Amino acid sequence: MQLGGKTILLTGGTDGIGLRLARQLRAKGASVTVTGRTPARIAAAEEEGFAVIPADLTGPEGVEAVVAALGTRPIDILVNNAGMGAAHDFRIAPPLAEDDEHTLWLNLHAPIRLIAALMPVLRARKEAMIVNVTSGLAIAPNAGSPVYCATKAALRSYTQALRGQLKGTGIHVLEALPPVVDTAMTAARSGSKLSPEECARQIVSAMERGKDEANVGMVKVLQAVHSLSPALARSILLRF
Repeated sequence: MQLGGKTILLTGGTDGIGLRLARQLRAKGASVTVTGRTPARIAAAEEEGFAVIPADLTGPEGVEAVVAALGTRPIDILVNNAGMGAAHDFRIAPPLAEDDEHTLWLNLHAPIRLIAALMPVLRARKEAMIVNVTSGLAIAPNAGSPVYCATKAALRSYTQALRGQLKGTGIHVLEALPPVVDTAMTAARSGSKLSPEECARQIVSAMERGKDEANVGMVKVLQAVHSLSPALARSILLRF
């Protein structure tokens, strides 16, 4: 898809991968509106010239706020990027139900609700795209973050089914699967991390090439291992 001239809604676009996506998409000539929920980050994104919709997508009110703010504005591309993880490891401490609910909403319910709400707008465009950002952990889960893994695996399944529904229409469906990326969410983790700039670059490239999946960085290796032996891929990641 030619990104120049396209109108894009990008959730979670004031930090991390989302902010880098917003910058790179704008550099391609797209008009990018982002959502965010932290006042300081919203202000910083506005200073960069981005249109920002303040919305907390960890509950239904945030989705309603985004849809209301868009009004009848045309959207060519919806990028469901916003996501979070919750501490849910019984080896360390009992999980907090509120954190789990927020993760379920932000990672799964919000993308589905936004797609449903914006489908008529996307169908009205000559060509359109939905980009759902999942994770390499949607392929095989680790042991330390089961709720995060479950939401991303569910969104992956939804994305694949949605692609089947929209086959033959003007709406292309892309799933982006990042590895561990150097963002605020992974700050406490050690080990190798992909830069958010490079992650965004690979996703934008996949958008331009009309790919169904963007296996980013080391996710290419995970996908190859999983294709040969799903059990082996699971056994490797469940060590973490």
